[in-house]
Amino acid sequence: MTAKRTFLFALSGASLISALAAITVLVGPANAHKDPVTPQQLQAFDEVFMNEVRKGDLLFHGDAATAKQMNVTLSTTGMACAMCHPNAAHTHPHTFPKYQAQMSQFSTLRDMINWCIEKPNQGEKIDVNSEAMKALEAYIYWSNTGSVMTPGKF
Repeated sequence: MTAKRTFLFALSGASLISALAAITVLVGPANAHKDPVTPQQLQAFDEVFMNEVRKGDLLFHGDAATAKQMNVTLSTTGMACAMCHPNAAHTHPHTFPKYQAQMSQFSTLRDMINWCIEKPNQGEKIDVNSEAMKALEAYIYWSNTGSVMTPGKF
């Protein structure tokens, strides 16, 4: 290749890169939601979330009626999650997933919730995709609002 051809080849490559960069800037990244979320939708989303938080709060504090309604046995000892974790203190959801020493394995928050139900509370493990698990998880995350995400932190 001659010096002139090499220069033109490099110039065309640079032009292609510049063109792609310009298209990216003009078009922008693809958005999962093309339509903006309305204030009414945000309010509806918040209401659904807070409804789950309320159910989780009741389960976390040992409300027998809610546990019965959701068909779960979180404790047979009379203990509730809140007895060891008032207001979801020391649940550290922002550190999951991580290696969990008590379980001797890499675990998610849901795994830890079930460990607490089964071990100290001597309850029955709940399905990780159940409404009860989602409610407990929502309450724990909501209670730790503002925590900095540090997955893997022991």
